[in-house]
Amino acid sequence: MAGQAGGESGDPRAWLAVDETAAAFISRSLDSRPPITLPPPLHRAPLRPGNVVEIAGPSNSGKSHLLLMAAVQCILPKELDGIYFGGLGKSVMYLDLDCRFDVLRLAQILRNRIAEGSAHLRNGDLEKDGTKDEFQCSFENTLFSDCMRRFLYVRCYNSSEFTAALKTVQSQSRSEVLGVSIYFVMIDRKSLQSVTETVVHEIRKFLQLQPALVLVTKAPVYAEGTTTANDFNRGSSKYVPEDSTVLRYPRQEEERTLSYREYMPSIWQSFVTHRINLQVEEAEVPSVQENKVFSTHTSEWVRPSLKTKEKFSIVDDGVILIS
Repeated sequence: MAGQAGGESGDPRAWLAVDETAAAFISRSLDSRPPITLPPPLHRAPLRPGNVVEIAGPSNSGKSHLLLMAAVQCILPKELDGIYFGGLGKSVMYLDLDCRFDVLRLAQILRNRIAEGSAHLRNGDLEKDGTKDEFQCSFENTLFSDCMRRFLYVRCYNSSEFTAALKTVQSQSRSEVLGVSIYFVMIDRKSLQSVTETVVHEIRKFLQLQPALVLVTKAPVYAEGTTTANDFNRGSSKYVPEDSTVLRYPRQEEERTLSYREYMPSIWQSFVTHRINLQVEEAEVPSVQENKVFSTHTSEWVRPSLKTKEKFSIVDDGVILIS
């Protein structure tokens, strides 16, 4: 019992000192790291603190948008004043290596989620002129400010600043931010070619101090330009000459082979526990909202391999799955 109490206080030695079977240890470890529910399409694969998720895809495939949705899910509370929001109520560290972070986009998604959750505040009644009452506006603004305090943003211009930021994450884990420990670490960058053994080592050190979910975006390297499913339809000669005598794979297999071509160093490949690939299709989906038309995106989990593709569209509120 003393060992269990010490384990709950965060002392690793006390955590390991408990006399138990291997099955009991695994069960206790899983209980201490409950599964994390993320918005679609990240909801299919079971994720836990300590996992490293790589979100790969060409430009405009929705990588950064999925990070923002996951961030909002993390910083929102699960429940407040009897109103259910379904969040985690924890802090996010967002490391921007691409210097293209859109804070207005984050604010828009967060405010939409808050408005959706508080729609039934005071029985959901609106004033006769169709505006929200003063109490509801004050409630939403206060919650918005509280959530944004749990979003920690760091812009890195080079590899040395990136490494220094990772060391900062470790120090933040020792002294909790606003009483809430960092639960998500997000790294947003087109190219991760600067990933070195030092970077992986620093992330591992942080995960030993504070179990967290790591989400990383990565743009794949193909031939010239970006690659979508339609690139294969318009001309696979870009990759295999028409008069080539080499064995030609079926179109779908050719697409899968090129889509998952890896260029990252082996230390990073072995570090990643989950990988989802995103693509953009030319097909567009009409919306009932103000006659808008949204692009169609596809997602496919390749680690673990779920062998299914999902289609979705990105909207102001987040993501709409297309059946």
